[in-house]
Amino acid sequence: MQPDLAGPPDGLDDAGNRPPAATDRLKIGVLVVAFNAESTLQATLDRIPQDMLARIDEILICDDASQDRTVDAGLAWREANGAIPTTVIRHVSNLGYGGNQKAGYQLAREHGLDLVVLLHADGQYAPEAMADLVAPLERGEADAVFGSRMLEPGSARAGGMPLYKYLGNRVLTTFENRLLHSKLSEFHSGYRAYRVSALAELPIGFNTDDFDFDTQIIIQLLDAGRRIVEVPIPTYYGDEICYVNGVKYARDVARDVLQYRLTKVGIGTHRWVPADPEYAAKEGEGTSHTVITEMLAAMPAGRVLDLGCSGGRLSERIRQLGHKVVGVDSMEIAGVRDRVDDFFLGDLEDGIPEAAGGDFDVVIAADVIEHVRYPERLLRQMAEVLSPTGQIVISTPNFGHWYSRGRVAFGAFDYDRRGILDETHLRFFSRKSLRRTIGSAGLDVLQLEYTGLPLEVLTRPESIDSWKTRSARTVDRRLVRLRPTVFGYQFVARLRPHHAGSVTHFR
Repeated sequence: MQPDLAGPPDGLDDAGNRPPAATDRLKIGVLVVAFNAESTLQATLDRIPQDMLARIDEILICDDASQDRTVDAGLAWREANGAIPTTVIRHVSNLGYGGNQKAGYQLAREHGLDLVVLLHADGQYAPEAMADLVAPLERGEADAVFGSRMLEPGSARAGGMPLYKYLGNRVLTTFENRLLHSKLSEFHSGYRAYRVSALAELPIGFNTDDFDFDTQIIIQLLDAGRRIVEVPIPTYYGDEICYVNGVKYARDVARDVLQYRLTKVGIGTHRWVPADPEYAAKEGEGTSHTVITEMLAAMPAGRVLDLGCSGGRLSERIRQLGHKVVGVDSMEIAGVRDRVDDFFLGDLEDGIPEAAGGDFDVVIAADVIEHVRYPERLLRQMAEVLSPTGQIVISTPNFGHWYSRGRVAFGAFDYDRRGILDETHLRFFSRKSLRRTIGSAGLDVLQLEYTGLPLEVLTRPESIDSWKTRSARTVDRRLVRLRPTVFGYQFVARLRPHHAGSVTHFR
């Protein structure tokens, strides 16, 4: 328990008041997540060192609808420590471990805190080490600091961590590091400190309310490229009650990592996985962007209209061929104006913006027509802005591909983050329906190509030229040639208005 002191704690004046905070000092908050912690809450808070306690701007005690008198214990501690601003709240219904954190971090933002330390009310994580967690954040060296029980060899077991928990921790951490390409010593410590502004940029509102919330937030930080620092903390296991089902927790953590990896390559639409702000360029052999670039390389340098240009990555490659490129998109991605000769904002559902001009030698719609409600209308408008000898180049996914066929056949149809079943797609095309759409728009097909699987997305960058990837690409390419309507991942078509001539090439 906190001892009686002859004078006020360090940092407080003789009247027990906190002096005005320096304008450049970061405001520190402590979020105490509590559930049925009546017997441990006050003792845990009393263990915060006095020098650290004097630096804390606010303590947030969040009682997650406990069945005991946890909230009364929190109020009693606040009454006994009136010099420390303390907010005690009790949720009327249980939000879960993750839900309690979400509510607490929102409260930290509303109260203007800069840093927030996550402290468990059961005392399993040492409040005595709180200053070590805060220090890297105060020095500007990190966006998140994790207390690790594994940094010092042997300390976890010496501190009483059961062998099965130690082994489970090591196995799961190794698995997570391998799939996330990270090097953390531990993923499963609940003792953490965050920069509140960093949390505000993560989609934590979509995170689970369960115990694997902590894993999802690590994944989000890694995905955002945030700086994570680990500091050693002591391990303590007492008589606290553990509410975590270990088997379920391990399954949920493994599922989260796999969900993240699959969503990032386009499979699934899990909202907690951060979305990429820019439509990525499709690099690599045989991709639709590569095929489009090859088509443009065979044409004389001219004026090109790139509809749905996103960040201008494809436009940049086309400009390198000598073409002048005008880009159009519904939003302006940072850097796009550096990659095109001119840029215009425009929602293609409303048509091609007049400001973009006309008399283009080539109009490109790479992965665009599946995003609009009336692709025939957009294709006609594309023909209207062509020069008399101009051509149209489009790419769109093949809904007849074995992946989407399989999802439908097995009753597992759902949208993905990207790819054939992209959640933003409004139309799906097989080869037959694409030809019908093109014909209804008054266009003829001059050339139709099929691309294979996007192996550049499914493979780590350092493995893109490995023998395994090359072998897979060779097999996939042969299957595409053998049965393009089943193994072709995307269509890439070169078109021209029907009045400009007849079909000259089609396969």
